Amino acid sequence: MAGKAKEKLSRKVYEGELLRLQTELVKLQEWVRAEGARLVVVFEGRDAAGKGGTIKRVAEHLNPRVARIAALPKPTERERTQWYFQRYVQHLPAAGEIVLFDRSWYNRAGVEHVMGFCTKEEYQLFLRQCPIFERMLMEDGILLRKYWFSVSDTEQEDRFRRRLEDPLRRWKLSPMDLESLTRWEAYSRAKDEMMVHTDITDSPWYVVESDDKKRARLNMIAHLLDSVPYREVPPPVLKLPERPESTGYVRTPRELQTYVPDHAAGL
Repeated sequence: MAGKAKEKLSRKVYEGELLRLQTELVKLQEWVRAEGARLVVVFEGRDAAGKGGTIKRVAEHLNPRVARIAALPKPTERERTQWYFQRYVQHLPAAGEIVLFDRSWYNRAGVEHVMGFCTKEEYQLFLRQCPIFERMLMEDGILLRKYWFSVSDTEQEDRFRRRLEDPLRRWKLSPMDLESLTRWEAYSRAKDEMMVHTDITDSPWYVVESDDKKRARLNMIAHLLDSVPYREVPPPVLKLPERPESTGYVRTPRELQTYVPDHAAGL
């Protein structure tokens, strides 16, 4: 069984199952909208662990007015003086919405702690408050799912190297990302400590093995769908109306408008 689990998925199998799961995600979205539910999905993990690619596949066919991605930049000077969770609260969903957090309040337990961007007192306060904060969200009716994408050190280094060589993905790398290579054990200890305090019965962490990106995406989406008791909501019955007869409208002459050059004609 262990050998079978490591087999690479064929492109045909992967794309077929991804499409099926994405179809179910649309059903989940329509249920969230119809029921006025609020769903929060937290994506965490090391740099290059596959969070962004998975989020992209989750959101690909969803309505951006219903499902949105929250990827917050570093806090402003004003936000640094606020209650730590305050800047995240304003991004939580209203009724009928889904929010996908591309990194979240767990920044404090990871990069801020490891890189010294917060004090030890702020870090300890976070570990105490985080389970309370999440219980408050769930007591208010929010559906909270937390996924940790786990990648090996060798695979992370390989992905960094490929990004360095790819002009389309070079922007994904920052000096902070590269420094995570030299702080691998520090991030490991930080993750372990975070899990001790925040992997609780009410709000558990779900670990996604992500050395195989395709398998990780399918596994995560399938688990999310299985964890939410959604049902298919019948779509409204729509019918295309008959096009009315012309009332004499004449289109503006083309030469009076500016068109983009036909770049495709030269290919």
